[in-house]
Amino acid sequence: MTLDRVVMAFAGCVVLLGVLLSLTVHPWWIALTVFAGFNMLQASVTGFCPSAMLFKALGVRPGTAFK
Repeated sequence: MTLDRVVMAFAGCVVLLGVLLSLTVHPWWIALTVFAGFNMLQASVTGFCPSAMLFKALGVRPGTAFK
């Protein structure tokens, strides 16, 4: 898997986890989903993605979106 796919899969998991926790534990868990959405939006504008930096440091091979 390339870095692009790993980052998108991670973001999708965070969104789904936030929704699941907000439905089953406490409604304020929706803030996790909001944070993930905000992070995806700022990464698309600035090109800076903390999770991409983390996965790159862990040795995931680079893709074309995050360099």
